[in-house]
Amino acid sequence: MINIVLFGPPGSGKGTQAENLIEKFNLKQVSTGDLFRFNMKNDTELGKLAKSFIDQGSLVPDEVTTDMLIDEVKKPTDTNGFIFDGYPRTANQTNALENIVKDVLNAEISVCLSLVVDDEILVNRLLHRGKTSGRTDDSNEEIIRNRIKEYYAKTAEVAELYKKQGKYVEVNGVGEISEIAAQLFAEVEKIK
Repeated sequence: MINIVLFGPPGSGKGTQAENLIEKFNLKQVSTGDLFRFNMKNDTELGKLAKSFIDQGSLVPDEVTTDMLIDEVKKPTDTNGFIFDGYPRTANQTNALENIVKDVLNAEISVCLSLVVDDEILVNRLLHRGKTSGRTDDSNEEIIRNRIKEYYAKTAEVAELYKKQGKYVEVNGVGEISEIAAQLFAEVEKIK
């Protein structure tokens, strides 16, 4: 079983590259962003709570995110593993994910692939996405910059944890989508 943590700041291309990895390796994507949007769209209690944080440019509290994640991972699947997109973002979430993967899937995290992109490119990508997607969190530059700043502040410890395990790999997230995908594929092939 292949279990990938796909890492990178907002706008780094995680969603796009997750699709490429899913197709190549028959994986199931678990995107906390998608889980939040689903719950917000369906006006669930978890969705209302998540929205109140997202609208301020803040990260959703661990317990809310973890509850959504456990529900998703428990669903039956005939794939070769999972891609975790947008989770973990804190040391607590990292530990929670390790336990979920161990207890629910009887497996472990295979690799943490981190997409690296310059901040100004991220801001431009997100502002552009905000114009076409209707996502309110992508239409305000101040909120975007706060999200990026908060991402780095809170996720540095996650990178360190995976580095200590020898599972952290940085990939340049700028360039042609196919070139970035090829780099990611090569890293996954190393762990298969």
